[in-house]
Amino acid sequence: MDVTAVAELEKAGVKVDDPMRLFVPVERDEQGQVKTVGDLVPVRFGDTTAHVSLQPISKLWTGNKQPPNFTKAPPPDYQPFFFLIETTAAAFCRATGHAVPDQEFEQLFRHLLRRPDGEAKNPLFSHLRAAARLYMSLRDVSEAEFEAVAQRLHQSAKHFNTHVGSTNYFQHVLREVLGA
Repeated sequence: MDVTAVAELEKAGVKVDDPMRLFVPVERDEQGQVKTVGDLVPVRFGDTTAHVSLQPISKLWTGNKQPPNFTKAPPPDYQPFFFLIETTAAAFCRATGHAVPDQEFEQLFRHLLRRPDGEAKNPLFSHLRAAARLYMSLRDVSEAEFEAVAQRLHQSAKHFNTHVGSTNYFQHVLREVLGA
């Protein structure tokens, strides 16, 4: 948890008590290209967008709590973490008009697991990483819990991958997250 980030968000009018009402929106540059999310992260809460400095994931790990088994649906206390990341992914797809293929989600979630503070050419990675950083700025999350969540997201995308170009993860999970 990062009390400085929490204070910045609250000052901007963002309610931090319910992470399931937050996501990282897509912003575009002057040429209309999707901006990569860096240290300064846009956070959407309703009609409010705040920009807040968030620490790297490796600096946000807190404690040594062991996660439960995620082979089935995540327990209720982990659902906001999954929801914030998946809402951000869904919003990215909607804003870009592009249903990201399952294989690409697999790769991005695996990259998030292996190199949580790393970079990737795909701007979606920076959004997924920013969503994890946002959640971890609001709640205490151990390294093991983060890894278990990233691994479960990777497995979900892999589960839905039926063929090259399939977008089942978007169609069956992310669209539902958006309520579409």
